[in-house]
Amino acid sequence: MIFLKFDRRIFQNFDWTLLALVLGICTVGIINIYSAGYSIGDRPFPLYLKQIQWVFLGMAFMMLIYFIDYRVINEAAYIIYGISIALLVVVFLYGYTTRGSQRWISILGFSFQPAELMKLTVIMALARYFDDYKSNEPYNLKELLIPFLIVILPFLLILKQPDLGTALIIVAVSASIIVFIGVNWKSLAIVGAGALILMPIGWRFLKAYQKERLMTFLNPDNDPLGTGYHIIQSMIAVGSGGIIGKGFLSGSQTQLKFLPEQQTDFVFSVFAEEWGFIGAFVLIIMFMCLIFWGLKIALHSRDLLGTLLSFGITALISWEVFINIGMVLGIVPVVGIPLPFLSYGGSAMIVLMAMIGLLMNVSVRRFILQR
Repeated sequence: MIFLKFDRRIFQNFDWTLLALVLGICTVGIINIYSAGYSIGDRPFPLYLKQIQWVFLGMAFMMLIYFIDYRVINEAAYIIYGISIALLVVVFLYGYTTRGSQRWISILGFSFQPAELMKLTVIMALARYFDDYKSNEPYNLKELLIPFLIVILPFLLILKQPDLGTALIIVAVSASIIVFIGVNWKSLAIVGAGALILMPIGWRFLKAYQKERLMTFLNPDNDPLGTGYHIIQSMIAVGSGGIIGKGFLSGSQTQLKFLPEQQTDFVFSVFAEEWGFIGAFVLIIMFMCLIFWGLKIALHSRDLLGTLLSFGITALISWEVFINIGMVLGIVPVVGIPLPFLSYGGSAMIVLMAMIGLLMNVSVRRFILQR
């Protein structure tokens, strides 16, 4: 078997740069979560300690995936996709509800969010399809029917939970992969026109709170104590950080608990308040380095499968960073997207680390595979 064959180049060409970038951002995240939960002080097991556990567990999955040839892993892409769809169905049957959304299931005492796994499996399934059906010409609408079905099924299931943010991320990443692989302009124009036509229909299927979020994005001051509260407090926190920030554990919006969801969706606001523009700028540079490194891996991959996997994972991280930071700054609607490697969450961290394992996998095998 390919994945059982020992090759010393797997160790010699380990991507230390990628690992350093990821662990650097994770370290910032753990420190930030410590600060975000500092004012609570009554938890028997603080969230930052749980986050450390998730990082180490994620690294175990990362290394496991690193040593198994990504070509072997992706042979099971459709099976993993099917399992992920089944888990989304299980959510509706046996999942439990938190804050109005039914997104989690309990496995051996561990709360797991199948929608997070779905992000990765959609990338794998699309990469498998386009690798199996290579084309020298841009794809047309007929050839994109299967990719459309791969995307639309999890999109609808996740939207039903409801989890608009994750559903939109899956669409954005899938669209990025499809545009990257090549679509003729006529087909692209038809899809774009169809999306515009369907938007009013889609609006009718949104929950009331989702509609309120979109309206609040247009005018946060319309309901400052209601739907606009989150974004207003977030912008106050970011703005009050100034150039150099208020200092570690000294953010008033954070420590006085004015800032909502400060360990998850609005974790960047906590960081910007304490470390200011300079700290936020450095963090964004770290994310940009990670994104460019992922694109570099995609560019130097020895085969199309590796290129698509790397590009898809990098696109996912890029979209989540852009939407989350844009969300807390008020330039995109609040849709509940976590900031990769910074926001608290076990499911997200483990899946992200698994993605990094795949990136490392593609990176190291450019020294092993032959074109």
